Amino acid sequence: MRGHEEASGTKYVPKHLKEEWAQLDPVDNYEAYLESVGVLDAAAKESLNKNVKKAINDGLEIAFAAEAITPNLEEELADVYTPFSQKVISPAGPNTEKRFIDAISDGLRQSMEKYPNLILMGQDIGEYGGVFKITDGFKAKFGGDRVRNTPLCESAIIGAGLGLSIKGYKAMVEMQFADFVSVGFNQIVNNLAKIHYRWGQKADVVIRMPTGAGSAAGPFHSQSNEAWFFHTPGLKIVYPSNPHDAKGLLNAALEDPNPYLYFEHKMLYRSISGLVPDCYYTVEVGKAALAQEGTQVSIITYGMGVHWAIKAVEELRISADILDLRTLLPWDQEAVAATVKKTGKVIFLQEDTLTGGIGAEICAGFPSIASAG
Repeated sequence: MRGHEEASGTKYVPKHLKEEWAQLDPVDNYEAYLESVGVLDAAAKESLNKNVKKAINDGLEIAFAAEAITPNLEEELADVYTPFSQKVISPAGPNTEKRFIDAISDGLRQSMEKYPNLILMGQDIGEYGGVFKITDGFKAKFGGDRVRNTPLCESAIIGAGLGLSIKGYKAMVEMQFADFVSVGFNQIVNNLAKIHYRWGQKADVVIRMPTGAGSAAGPFHSQSNEAWFFHTPGLKIVYPSNPHDAKGLLNAALEDPNPYLYFEHKMLYRSISGLVPDCYYTVEVGKAALAQEGTQVSIITYGMGVHWAIKAVEELRISADILDLRTLLPWDQEAVAATVKKTGKVIFLQEDTLTGGIGAEICAGFPSIASAG
């Protein structure tokens, strides 16, 4: 019967309402019930209250006697993520030509085989196989306990993923379209991202995000919203541009006990293919890759932008470094610095958005890029 916090008080609440709700107080009512059935008497109640007050006062004495907290930046930063050191698994064995969408499905299937505690959740991902058919056949192979259809409630799906992590599982959550993640935004930026910093709990959750425009799907199925999450400590973000990286980065994300957003451009699903190792492997997170080398200009990009850049430099007959970031958080500062130093000219290419995009933040925040531009 107190205010939301001590300073707010309760004077604004009418007296008759407080009296009315006081009659429904579950603590007082349960105490009266225990007394009525003979479980609790005056002596027992006094003893309990005395013990509780003593525990509180003992704790206060310890707290007040402690020295003032001195922030330690190294310690604070170390608490942002669950400790994890990636050991890249190099591919061995034959390669097969696979489409982008098949590489994602292949990686997800092999991760399901590698981790028996991995649970998949999403709208229509069971018998239907998902709107893009990435999980087609998964329910028959792995069972309904591990491949779970969910209601249309992104907040609940992501929250359930975090709950699974707390209970020792891994969770993959599919957003049917990246646009719909807005409904689960708070779960991501305030729960998944901050839970290790707050109380040392890992958030072993990967959220797959079919993203991007080009399919005439309108304003609710075409957004590129990776910039919404780019500045949030505690998250990791990957965005592959080719089938090889699509499989390797997904496997890497699922290995890592930290929360990931895995962006996959819808227009890449069935439009590109490439050689992909048949075996399980991972790609280094936080490491960019040169998709093409040149001398006149550096084009820094990711996802679909890599293919736009390759096409543009070919048509314009430009010699360009095309740096595929692959990981957006954390992004590869060394690779960016190297290509900027090499050419002295930079184009940052991204689909979305004109203002507040990832390119603007990288260019503004990295002195060597800003001076070169």
